[in-house]
Amino acid sequence: MAPKDILRMLEGGDRRSIGRANRVAAIVAKDAALFPRLIEGLWSEDSLVRMRAADAAEKVTRQHPEWLRRYKREILGRMAEAEEIEVQWHLAAMITRLPLTRGERKEAAGQLTRYLESRSSIVRISALQALVEISRGHAEMRPRVRETLREALRTGTAAMRARSRKLLAVLETDE
Repeated sequence: MAPKDILRMLEGGDRRSIGRANRVAAIVAKDAALFPRLIEGLWSEDSLVRMRAADAAEKVTRQHPEWLRRYKREILGRMAEAEEIEVQWHLAAMITRLPLTRGERKEAAGQLTRYLESRSSIVRISALQALVEISRGHAEMRPRVRETLREALRTGTAAMRARSRKLLAVLETDE
């Protein structure tokens, strides 16, 4: 399949649908040469392509997290720019699959903290999960992440409170 066809498969239809994102993820997972084009889709002028490319890339990187490494700066930058909630929650998942320096962890944590202000509960829960994951093995991040989870326990939605309880238990287990 030609790389340009990957993004065409993500076009059209209803915003509430993932379209052919699962099919694209399956195709790309079998051909690493297509992954760069999928990443390009995160900047498409078409918002449907952006959100579906994020979905497909997140699914592909569950199997192949190493494919993201060369796009670390791009993913961090896209986190700062992304306005669509569908793109944000997938970026939150993908950032956890990257080896981050201390400065990059700080940058990612800043973006994830911004995501906690989203109107979307899914984005906020994804951000909480990602904050815990990027703090694993990095004691300097733990107090701030713990406080963020405690705040979500006090003020978050029922789903955020439930996830925060589970994530606090993860932090305690790790320590």
